[in-house]
Amino acid sequence: MSFSQEVEPAAVLIGRVTNRFHAVSESLSASMSTASCAGEAADECRDNAAALRVKMVAFAAILAAGVAGVALPLVGRKRRLLRTDGGVFMCAKALAAGVILATGFVHMLHDAESALTSACLPAFPWRRFPFPGFVAMVAALGTLVLDFIATQFYERKHREEVADMRAAAVAAAATTSAEEEEETGITVVLSISQESESESESSIEKNPLLVTHHHNHGHGEGEEPPSHVRHVVVSQILELGIISHSVIIGLSLGVSQSPCTIRPLAAALSFHQFFEGFALGGCISQAQFSHLASALMACFFAVTTPAGIAAGAGVASSFNANSPRALVVEGLLDSVSAGILIYMALVDLIAADFLGRRFTGDVRLQVASYVALFVGAGAMSILAIWA
Repeated sequence: MSFSQEVEPAAVLIGRVTNRFHAVSESLSASMSTASCAGEAADECRDNAAALRVKMVAFAAILAAGVAGVALPLVGRKRRLLRTDGGVFMCAKALAAGVILATGFVHMLHDAESALTSACLPAFPWRRFPFPGFVAMVAALGTLVLDFIATQFYERKHREEVADMRAAAVAAAATTSAEEEEETGITVVLSISQESESESESSIEKNPLLVTHHHNHGHGEGEEPPSHVRHVVVSQILELGIISHSVIIGLSLGVSQSPCTIRPLAAALSFHQFFEGFALGGCISQAQFSHLASALMACFFAVTTPAGIAAGAGVASSFNANSPRALVVEGLLDSVSAGILIYMALVDLIAADFLGRRFTGDVRLQVASYVALFVGAGAMSILAIWA
């Protein structure tokens, strides 16, 4: 065999790889195009002036629904009806969890599938590989890792601060006891220790991470930390997941110039924002943050979707929602949001409550909560017919 015959297959292989690389590059370049899709159908209901008026109504309605939803469990946590350990609250939270689960599976994942399999995008790689499900899976696993790291961080911080408080209480008791013995000759270690412990508990109650210390004096290194430490993590990650898709849906509504599309979408988003807000507000309430921290988290949630609507309305005239680039970005972000919401709904809302001690032995609460869960998931799924 000659040298030229040996080199020829290698050259052919390199040529094939180069051609494939060029094909992938051209496909990705086409995906990043901002030109309108050639197959885009004309919208018979397009009316910019009417769409702007409907957007203003949608802005107000969604803002009001978000504020009401997130504020209800925060304002009512001191009242008997909406206490975080009450049956009404548990049922309402189960309803909200069903809404969030359906949002991830039925709305966000479906929208991602529609965007990333659009005929406007090149067949390779977008229709050759199930990107929506894959990205959602990666996002869910990433949320798991973040959930684990954050929980470990807060548990360690809780243990360290409890240990510091106990050490300070013991030192204060010893110092005060010595002073009392010098002045009166009477040992009052027991009473002084109790007073110092009381002062320690008062300081702990001001710290949201230590608020349950006085109920867990026997907490050791090998025991579970108070449940509210877990709620701290859940509330923060849930807010992250909700906000990530709230921006997307707000922008989608804001850039639309079709009143026929905006009206049902506004109604669906108002329903959606109220119950998502209730779930988030319940987690914030259970985490026992300070009033300022609770208010900031609630406000940040409430204004995200309206801010997205305002931003979308501002760029509606120049933004092309049907360009390949817009479809890719929207599809990937929807997939990420779907993965986060599905994980949070199943793991941190549904499993945490339905498999927890609160449900044990209470058949009425179990039945009511399951009904609420399925009603919430079903109602949000039905809304997919219109939006």
